[in-house]
Amino acid sequence: MDSHLRLTKRLVRILAAALGGLSLAIGVTGLAHADPTPAELEAQIDQKWNEIEPVIEQHNQLKGELNANKTKQKQLQDQIAPLQARVDETLTRVSSFSVMQYKTGRFSSFNALMTTGSPDTFAEQLMMLNMMAKDEAAKVRDVLVAKKALDEQKKPLDELIAKQVEQEAAMAQKEQTINAEIKTLNDMRVKAYGGTGGLGNLRPVACPQSYDGSPGAKAAQVACQQIGDPYIWAAEGPNSFDCSGLTLYAWKQVGYSLRHYTAWQYSDTKRVSRADLKPGDLVFFYSDRHHVGLYVGNGWMVHAPTSGDRVRMKKIDDGPINGFGRVV
Repeated sequence: MDSHLRLTKRLVRILAAALGGLSLAIGVTGLAHADPTPAELEAQIDQKWNEIEPVIEQHNQLKGELNANKTKQKQLQDQIAPLQARVDETLTRVSSFSVMQYKTGRFSSFNALMTTGSPDTFAEQLMMLNMMAKDEAAKVRDVLVAKKALDEQKKPLDELIAKQVEQEAAMAQKEQTINAEIKTLNDMRVKAYGGTGGLGNLRPVACPQSYDGSPGAKAAQVACQQIGDPYIWAAEGPNSFDCSGLTLYAWKQVGYSLRHYTAWQYSDTKRVSRADLKPGDLVFFYSDRHHVGLYVGNGWMVHAPTSGDRVRMKKIDDGPINGFGRVV
């Protein structure tokens, strides 16, 4: 009987240990799969967004540089066009000379001289000119020199634009991936908060807080009018915005130009102190200044916050301020 009792006690201890381990395992598993709280979800979204927004602003910078280089390329092409017309005119004037070259069997070399624009062949072109009649050579020498200079300028520009187009395509692909990640996080936020997505009140106080008719006050008023519009990366209005696109749009409506990139906007504005802030001033955030809002008075700003969110008011102290900028 004693042996039976000892066996029973042993079985009880084994069963208790097993049940305890199972209970612990269930507890750990339950904790591992617990739904995150709304505050945890917001922290995840903020963390992810602080990784994404610098990439978006880099995209804005790249897009601005690409457009500027395309404009420069067109200007060079427009400069080359009349030179090409002069070359064509020269061909007509020296037609008799070309006939002579044809009869002597040197037409192919002459034709190459007049049609190629490659800087690599410039030395050969000058050598060919020495074979031509001096008066005919003088007619085309200046044209070839000028065209060579323009071609040399255009070649690196074409290479740069080709490289930037590749970079823009790569960044667009990256943005597509990032937007998919943000959508997942936003879906989690909607699940936590319901249909409002935790947006709260977009305009909790009067916007702007004061108005004196100055350009800054007018820009602030324009920004306030965009409250509720969706955040779309790289957008600059009129119905959707990213952060630097919103500030660009607000100031553009009152006659002042900003470039679509937070670092450029910081560079193009005058530094002011917090004590001197006025409606219309720009407020920059984070060490790399990848986010910007437009000040509307009394510690409030209007900004385009994040993908899946809308243009809204926010206290400037809710983020790590880097500096302030005045447009005018």
